[in-house]
Amino acid sequence: MVRYFITLSYDGAAYCGWQRQPDAPTVQQAVEKALSTLLRADIEVVGAGRTDTGVNASKYVAHFDVEQPIADCAQLVYKLNLVLPQDIAVQNVCRVKSEAHVRFDAVEREYTYYISQRKNPFRRYSAWQYYVSLDVEKMNQAAKSLLEWSDFTTFAKLNSNNKTNICRVVKAEWRKADDDPYLLIFTIRADRFLRNMIRAIVGTLVDVGRGRYSVADFERILHSCDLSLSSAGAPAQGLFLSDVEYSEEVYNVE
Repeated sequence: MVRYFITLSYDGAAYCGWQRQPDAPTVQQAVEKALSTLLRADIEVVGAGRTDTGVNASKYVAHFDVEQPIADCAQLVYKLNLVLPQDIAVQNVCRVKSEAHVRFDAVEREYTYYISQRKNPFRRYSAWQYYVSLDVEKMNQAAKSLLEWSDFTTFAKLNSNNKTNICRVVKAEWRKADDDPYLLIFTIRADRFLRNMIRAIVGTLVDVGRGRYSVADFERILHSCDLSLSSAGAPAQGLFLSDVEYSEEVYNVE
């Protein structure tokens, strides 16, 4: 069997997440249907991770296997974009090592969260419309503590069957968009993430920004390993999987 990585982006508004479900539309099902039609075989696609209902991706990676090498990957990308729904776009299909795995071989993942601080009809499906004034400096002070901690039980969804809640966060910061002073952008990068972790972190950091919690309060919540102390999760539509990184070794096909 020959393995390929497929890189895509999608608007998650119409889907119940990435992962295939029996009675609900998912991104995985749409991609599998398109690949199976074009390659004239039953194609199963494995994703780099789950995204929940309504969550978006500006860069998502999946892999699939075929019996024979694909003659023209660029042509396949072109045809996929013709048959896929308008809210899913493929950027690349490339051959990788036969044992390469999009989930287990990922070195780092990055998510981006958007908050629009004034009503914006063009961001109603791609940002949390939140009009309360926020202290971005304090939110960044609190976010720094994420880089100094590894047990994220406080932000882990219950009954997720995680083998461990240990994550290594290497970046967590807020900034204002260069072209829109009312748009806040939170970027967080780590070796792995727990289900619902980022939305819970964002919700709690927003509570710091609006004055409900101090920076010290946030640190106590983080260190408590108690989910009941974290804030309600931020809405799904503001969250984007924005990068999945792999070592060059994955792409070294002999």
